Amino acid sequence: MESKDYYRILGVARGASPGEIKKAYKKLARKFHPDLNPGDKASENRFKEISEAYDVLSDLKKREKYDRFGTASDFGPGAGGGGGGAGPQSYGFEGFDFTEGAPFGSTSFRDIFSEIFRNPFSKKEAEEPGMQRGEDIQHTMNLSFEDAMHGITTRIQITKLEPCARCSGSGTEGGSEKACSLCSGTGKIHMQKGHMRFTTACNRCGGSGRERGANCSECHGDGRHQVTEPLRVRIPAGVDNGSKVRIPGKGHAGRGGAPPGDLYIITNVAAHPSFTREGDNIYCTVPITITEAALGTKIDVPTLDGVATMRIPPGTQSGQRFRLREHGAHSLRTNQRGDQFVEVKIVMPQVKDERSKEILREFARLNPENPRELLPS
Repeated sequence: MESKDYYRILGVARGASPGEIKKAYKKLARKFHPDLNPGDKASENRFKEISEAYDVLSDLKKREKYDRFGTASDFGPGAGGGGGGAGPQSYGFEGFDFTEGAPFGSTSFRDIFSEIFRNPFSKKEAEEPGMQRGEDIQHTMNLSFEDAMHGITTRIQITKLEPCARCSGSGTEGGSEKACSLCSGTGKIHMQKGHMRFTTACNRCGGSGRERGANCSECHGDGRHQVTEPLRVRIPAGVDNGSKVRIPGKGHAGRGGAPPGDLYIITNVAAHPSFTREGDNIYCTVPITITEAALGTKIDVPTLDGVATMRIPPGTQSGQRFRLREHGAHSLRTNQRGDQFVEVKIVMPQVKDERSKEILREFARLNPENPRELLPS
């Protein structure tokens, strides 16, 4: 029989690692697979060739023998009892069986093609039939502005699904089961698509091989029933409108022994009469007198942590902003705090007597200026 260079067929070096060989095979199999090249005889033959090469090079004993003797005579079609004689079935498309007993050493066709084509019959599903993670729960919580900024520990009540006590979560009365009538208790069914044969979990029994008995009278077959559970939860400082606080494992119970879902608390923060929030920064407006603005002073301003003293420099204009560093909201991402920005608004005095008017006139004579002189005429 003509010798074949399996390394050349897969496009790898003779010293290639098993991982490199597998990667090269997957790439070529995806390109020349007959399902992706219907009616293309050349692609089908190429696919057989690379499958034969991978069968040898992925098996340590076969590869060692091939490297030693440099021939494919012991590995080609018909070898090893694959089909009873020379012919295309040993490596041809018609012979692929996606079961645990498929060739390729320790790696089955099923594992390879689940990686290449992402088929839904994953090993995890086959090993864990009937298991389904519990659904998540969303609970909206109303918070005051102060509680959102400082954090709060509080109690809530949630309605959730827990395993039914009567049937222990099985959903059947007394746990009665029988062999599945579709797969005869094997938990597997065989499917064929074109020339491809698949073995997958039975869709009637979920791969368990057992068929349900009568539905539980308490949960009506769901395996879960509704309960109300009180919870003590901690809302971290810095949450905003629409923030999600995750409480792991406090969602609905899973099915078939699967883990429960999670609880997500969605926060709804009330407005504050003095503060507004943008990101992690807090904004407020503070009134000052014309004298304080002109001469400068120190004033008390409200913050999330109480009253703070802030300096107003001489000549401050109305609308000018001052920053108080790290007096803003706590960041949920970095645990640092934003800043507080204080905007001052000059409040004009009420002139109630002639003496005050005279003082203002004297001030105008001593400090002549026209703030509108730069306006276009």
